[in-house]
Amino acid sequence: MEKSEIPAVRNNNERGTSDNFQPLFSTGVGINEATIKQISQAKHEPAWMLGLRLKAYQIYLQKPLPSYGPNLSNIDLDHIKYFQRATDHVARKWDEVPATIKQTFERLGVPEAERQYLAGSAAQYESEAVYRNLKHDLEAQGIIFMDTDTALQNHSELVRQYFGKLVSADDNKFAALNTAVWSGGTFLYVPKNVHADVPIQSYFRINAGRTGQFERTLIIVDEGGSVNYVEGCTAPNYSEDSLHAAVVEVFVKKGGYCRYTTIQNWSTNVYSLETKRAQAQAHSTMEWVDGNLGSKVTMKYPSIYLAGEGSSGSMLSIAAAGENMHQDTGAKMIHLAPQTRSSIVSKSICHDGGRADYRGLIKYASTAAQAQAHVECDTILMDNKSSSDTFPVNEIATSDGTIEHEARVSKVSEEQLYYLQSRGIDEATATQLIVMGFLEPFTKQLPMEYAVELNRLIQFQMEGSIG
Repeated sequence: MEKSEIPAVRNNNERGTSDNFQPLFSTGVGINEATIKQISQAKHEPAWMLGLRLKAYQIYLQKPLPSYGPNLSNIDLDHIKYFQRATDHVARKWDEVPATIKQTFERLGVPEAERQYLAGSAAQYESEAVYRNLKHDLEAQGIIFMDTDTALQNHSELVRQYFGKLVSADDNKFAALNTAVWSGGTFLYVPKNVHADVPIQSYFRINAGRTGQFERTLIIVDEGGSVNYVEGCTAPNYSEDSLHAAVVEVFVKKGGYCRYTTIQNWSTNVYSLETKRAQAQAHSTMEWVDGNLGSKVTMKYPSIYLAGEGSSGSMLSIAAAGENMHQDTGAKMIHLAPQTRSSIVSKSICHDGGRADYRGLIKYASTAAQAQAHVECDTILMDNKSSSDTFPVNEIATSDGTIEHEARVSKVSEEQLYYLQSRGIDEATATQLIVMGFLEPFTKQLPMEYAVELNRLIQFQMEGSIG
């Protein structure tokens, strides 16, 4: 997660400005069992959560770094600040947010976004939430929207029912680390037949260098319910590397619908290593809309377990990789039931020597009769220094399913450039128009203001690399 969100980060100066803000409490640098106990004690957690954390820490110590994808050997996990508390309470009114933090999120557009576009919004600064709000009409319908720390206090049994059920601590090294030191994140519950189609949004900010952010997000959409959730994150530029290792679990019950949109614009010192997984029950729909516009390294492959008959899942993603950036992204669609459908559309742009790889999995279990899947991977290379590879895996245990896969790597079309320039458009503007057209399948899924801001972010990132 991801990273400026939309509407946010109007220019690079806003992303690159750190705040002179001192945390109220920090566990300092490094991690051990005492650190984990400090985190749990500071949050007044139930004993079962501390037990889960300590068990996950032991798994983390034993798990190796991933053996595939980008090089992670330079991450110094022993010199990261694992927990920092920015404020002593979560504000329900914007005026209650500490002034320095409020100025940061005002620059990122949080108050404006809440007023104009959102049914609810929340803001996380460093390790914990500093602000949350949900419009009264949705709250009256039984929707629960809060940071996961507060949900653990107020809805402990509901959290315990779902926490770690899709992403267990032994899934991978960074899922184990997240389970051991998680803090913040979003908890969202939509009751049966309740619809929250106006976006509910969360913002995440890493302010200090050499910092880890480990939010844990749980979304449960009950039978017949629907929700449109948007999250975005940002971090200033530092010479010291920071780590973002989130875990997201989404449960969509029978006939439900969830769209989860992420726009990430991390600075180029951040390692973004996330585990995102959803489960879709009978005749439900789960959609990931995923934008990756920053970070030093991103490894993220949101997955959907199509567990119910007639369920459907989709992933629509873009990745833009510039100098010293490696975007290793993709999706996994696990078909477990009959007549399930999935679609993956991945768009990548590489410039100034950047690298963007697609890594995906389509799996048909023996129970997935008449399953259907479509995969489309398109990449534009803006120069000869940039590179891109596709690593698709298909595991098929049925005889009556269908899979479509297509992948293309190309450069900006000389014919298109010539045509636009013959109409009096300069080369740089013509190239931007071609790139924006290439990304249209992604941007048209966003509200207009969101799409406009996304285009601005991409244009800024590519400034100087075209024309």
